[in-house]
Amino acid sequence: MAHLVRAAALAAAALLLAGTATGCGSGGSADAADPTPTPAAPRPTSAAPTARATGDEADERLPAPPARLTGQRLDWKPCSAPRGAGSGARPPGGAWRCATLTAPLDHRAPDGATIGIALIRSKATDSDRRLGSLLFNFGGPGGSGVADMPGHAPSFTPLHTRYDLVGFDPRGVAASSAVVCRDDRQTEASFRLDSTPDTPAEERAYLDDSAAFGAGCAERSGKVLPYVGTSNAARDMDLIRQVLGDRKLNYFGFSYGTELGGTYAHLFPGRVGRMVLDAVVDPSADFVRHSRNQALGFQRALDSYFRSTGTSAGAGTERVVRLLDRLDEKPLPAAAGRPLTQSLALTGIMSQLYSEDSRPTLTRALREAENGDGRTLLRLADAYNNRDTAGRYGTDQHAQRAIHCADAKGRVSGAEVRATHLADFRKVSPVFGPYLAWDLAGWCASWPVVGEHVTPEVGAPGAPPLLVIGGKGDAATPYEGSLRMVEELGDGVGVQLTYEGEGHGAYLTGNRCIGRAVDAYFLNGRVPANDTTCS
Repeated sequence: MAHLVRAAALAAAALLLAGTATGCGSGGSADAADPTPTPAAPRPTSAAPTARATGDEADERLPAPPARLTGQRLDWKPCSAPRGAGSGARPPGGAWRCATLTAPLDHRAPDGATIGIALIRSKATDSDRRLGSLLFNFGGPGGSGVADMPGHAPSFTPLHTRYDLVGFDPRGVAASSAVVCRDDRQTEASFRLDSTPDTPAEERAYLDDSAAFGAGCAERSGKVLPYVGTSNAARDMDLIRQVLGDRKLNYFGFSYGTELGGTYAHLFPGRVGRMVLDAVVDPSADFVRHSRNQALGFQRALDSYFRSTGTSAGAGTERVVRLLDRLDEKPLPAAAGRPLTQSLALTGIMSQLYSEDSRPTLTRALREAENGDGRTLLRLADAYNNRDTAGRYGTDQHAQRAIHCADAKGRVSGAEVRATHLADFRKVSPVFGPYLAWDLAGWCASWPVVGEHVTPEVGAPGAPPLLVIGGKGDAATPYEGSLRMVEELGDGVGVQLTYEGEGHGAYLTGNRCIGRAVDAYFLNGRVPANDTTCS
């Protein structure tokens, strides 16, 4: 099982659109006289966030890392093939170099055990006008920045002229002590379970598998499991900043990366340089509402897809529900020994709702499945689930779940799903609601680590203006989340930029208006007027 905000899908959409996005950004060329952006236009007063450290103060709640860590020198070398990127993965080559940063395993005990954080970097192409490093996170959680950064880089060509592009594997991900919970055989078996159980036996099997997943994480990755939460990753980012020699952190976060960026701004408001949060995860949403938001977002995207084909949203939804009900009763032959189940079909459908460019593929896949051929939907689900043709699975979903459950206190039982959430989620989305309602019980209910918070803290008084981009047609992170991020960051901090279009990650769609605004902000410190809209 997997939550639906996924780095893999964002990466796939971005790579699909890379040819378009590369030429669309058109930031100005003037040098930035001051690394802090100019103030944004005034906007309405929001609720006052909790007071935190301002100026250049560190997060005073934890001791600072020792000099042996803040002063370490990285050994940059040509990169090998990224870990977990599949059997055919090749080294990125070119100007890309990789290194490993040493960070505290437990930031509460910075002189104790350490963990390696994998980094990848390509230096600014115009070294004479270099502005510093630009750190990226493409979402997940669980996505490998080391694997994804080179493929995304063409989309950031204007920024690459003056910034070193830097990606990293957050703790627990890929080359940074990856969380591993089960083997490929166990993973394959779990995808054949009914993730919308209709009988007591199906429910027991589903919840038993969830408990077994958590137990496997504790057995195989117990050393790092308590320390993979977002706040620790944000503290790693500040250590990366120091070791790279940057006075302020310049950062571009997508999807889950917006939560990570907001957490950093909360912990280190005086150390924020230029920061863009695109495809925003709602920081005010607790464990349940986060899943409900996703049900709403994907249903909106499905409705938009059907309307684009000349079908009413209601009729299209009924068509998909009929297909899923058929698969629930009898999975469809799709590959040798591997049927297309209801759960895998739902994953395949959902994977094509991140981008308008995927609509022709979704049309073909649905038509084929309705005619008895499940191969295309199964291939789409496999790609989303990071399964290669040899049946090997990546561990990004293991890390995704470990990070989510280390963060969120929410724990929901099967009985609560049936009594409280199932009908509500189904009303929000007849297609995705039941899956996401049951996911509440399957995700963290039996997790061996206690969650850190109900909702993440992102209030950042004292931070400079940072851009918050929300897409009206974003399936995975609905637009309303960007409005709430702006509100919670606090007065004078979050600047709203709205994209009136489809896609998960507005900058990566290649929209020229978004590209110009973001590039001008990063390159020249030019802050757009609050509530600017790009259509």
